[in-house]
Amino acid sequence: MTEIVFYLFATILILSAGMVVASRNPVHAVLYLVLAFFNAAGLFLLIGAEFVAFILVIVYVGAVAVLFLFVVMMLDINFVDLRSGFSRYLPIGGAVGAVLLAQLVMLGLAWKTDPQLLSVVQAAGADAVDNTRAIGRLLYTDYFYAFQVSGLVLLVAMIGAICLTLRHRKDVRRQNVDQQLSREIADVITVVKVESGKGVQL
Repeated sequence: MTEIVFYLFATILILSAGMVVASRNPVHAVLYLVLAFFNAAGLFLLIGAEFVAFILVIVYVGAVAVLFLFVVMMLDINFVDLRSGFSRYLPIGGAVGAVLLAQLVMLGLAWKTDPQLLSVVQAAGADAVDNTRAIGRLLYTDYFYAFQVSGLVLLVAMIGAICLTLRHRKDVRRQNVDQQLSREIADVITVVKVESGKGVQL
């Protein structure tokens, strides 16, 4: 069972990776990339690296989803034409979803009933450290400074991406924070002393 799941995930991973390069539509390429990430995560689960598998899904698939949103916004896709082809491509999308669901079911069955993995866990004993805890110890002890430097590099990259995509438009009203903070009460409120019975003349 494990060998069948491995070859199935590996075949779909290779095909989807090839379609990422061969696809002319960037949106389709991103979707193929998401499919490749999911199958790679399945392969990591088969070898017992659950932390890497979940990080691959959470970080990379999440980042690709954000990339997909940026692509949709920057390419100015006509959503009317996109919705018109929804019913035409619905069977293909349903088939792909059914394949993904079948893969997840097969992965769950193979992961729970693998005798080799079960024997390794039993031989290691109850005091064995799992992958997540071992990686956490290494990151926050031996490689603590390198981990912090990588976070700073990502922060600089994020700031650079914001600066590169920032556009100043003259026809858009923007807030002037300095002007708002420097305003005094006398600039916006006028206190008028009204005599009794005379009212206020505007």
